[in-house]
Amino acid sequence: MTEQTANRRVVTNIALSLDGHYAGPDNPLDMSWVMPYAHTDVARDHLTALCEPATTALLGRVNAEGFLGFWPTVIDMEGADPRDVGFAEWLVEADKVVLSSTLDRAPWERTTIVDKPTAEAITDLRATEGGDILVLASASVIKALLAADEVDRLALTIFPLFLGGGPRLFDDGLPTGKWELVSQTAGEHGTMSVVYDRIR
Repeated sequence: MTEQTANRRVVTNIALSLDGHYAGPDNPLDMSWVMPYAHTDVARDHLTALCEPATTALLGRVNAEGFLGFWPTVIDMEGADPRDVGFAEWLVEADKVVLSSTLDRAPWERTTIVDKPTAEAITDLRATEGGDILVLASASVIKALLAADEVDRLALTIFPLFLGGGPRLFDDGLPTGKWELVSQTAGEHGTMSVVYDRIR
């Protein structure tokens, strides 16, 4: 049972290429480069560990459509890895907050649409009771939270390839600060997961 606490921890998770990009230069929605590495033990165990203490998923609209369109189908998928099923079940049962200025209603259960700046939305969520607030691969949301110094735990999976261009997660001008390495795991195909906590 996740402990219910106020001033909740904000945890962000995203995959990066070795040269620091979260998407390629030609099509930011093309995540085919991730797929050979997403099915590794490192990537699956990483995601499982992040969702266990979390009770809320925070997503941007585009990622919500991708995640919530795909993951619920995994629950009944024949031969699915139990960790994938576990994450899918967690996502279905978790409270979901989707940041969007274009959606007026949520097509998914247990989902709230919020049309306000990311930093304001996270302040509101921190004031409620619950476990971790897990931001799932929504780069625009994560970048806004980093810029506002609102990330408590930064989780990355790093895949051993160069994309050669495309958007970067870490822009110049971010608030200065120190981070503590909480965990690091390397595995098959050179995939690595790292988790850092913000030192305040």
